[in-house]
Amino acid sequence: MQNRNAEPEPVAVLLIDDDPISREVLSTLLGMSGFTVETADDGAAAVSLLESKLCSPSLILMDAQMPGLSGLELIHALRLRTGAHIVLISASEPAAELRTAADGFLLKPFDAAEVRHLWAETLSEAAHQQGKAAEDRPFAQAEAESAEPVVSAQTLAQLRSMMPAAAVREIFTALVADCDRRMIALDAAIAAQDAAEARRIGHALKGGAAMAGAAQLARLGALIESGALEIPATAAVTSSQRNQLDNSSALPADLRRAARNLRRMLDEDSFAP
Repeated sequence: MQNRNAEPEPVAVLLIDDDPISREVLSTLLGMSGFTVETADDGAAAVSLLESKLCSPSLILMDAQMPGLSGLELIHALRLRTGAHIVLISASEPAAELRTAADGFLLKPFDAAEVRHLWAETLSEAAHQQGKAAEDRPFAQAEAESAEPVVSAQTLAQLRSMMPAAAVREIFTALVADCDRRMIALDAAIAAQDAAEARRIGHALKGGAAMAGAAQLARLGALIESGALEIPATAAVTSSQRNQLDNSSALPADLRRAARNLRRMLDEDSFAP
């Protein structure tokens, strides 16, 4: 029987900041306020921490400007390894493409109460989106997508029959790396409202993924190429158009999820015969 008076689980936070004073102050404040906190002094350390499986954050606070692995590249590296909510932290307004790629922003200095408020809003929005998805799944393809393979079994079998397992694995490793790069470019195109560039990126994603049989990536690339991310120029947007826009806003997240699925197959060595 569930204990209604039990304390909620503490929120696990990964704090990434190259400034040691900021790390110390923020980790102390968050720890005193009931968060569990892991810290990393740069992007590469954060990625290593996630890959070690010793850190499973629900929330990532990431400095917007750091040397080394940072910015959009770090956001995408994190997305491929965790489903955590990523929040930029900075003493100044970050670039538009960073704001678009992240899930939120906190202006330094901030306190633990602001983090807790942001997290409460995140949970509320997630509950709202789950309820909405139950009523109307995006793109009216829910039934087909539920059984959609990460990689076509037929294409994978063909590749295995033509080349050694190491070569098959190399193809999909290259595909994941290419997808990482194109997702960075797609975030920039979305921030710049460059519809033509977004469609071009979608076309490139679709082509490479289709050749390798990466079904999820190919479908999402085709949707982007078709203009699913575009917003009508007219100020008068119909209810039907608004629903389509709301659905299309999930596309970048779906793309990151498909890339994570493909990377998971690589980690599990699922491409060997």
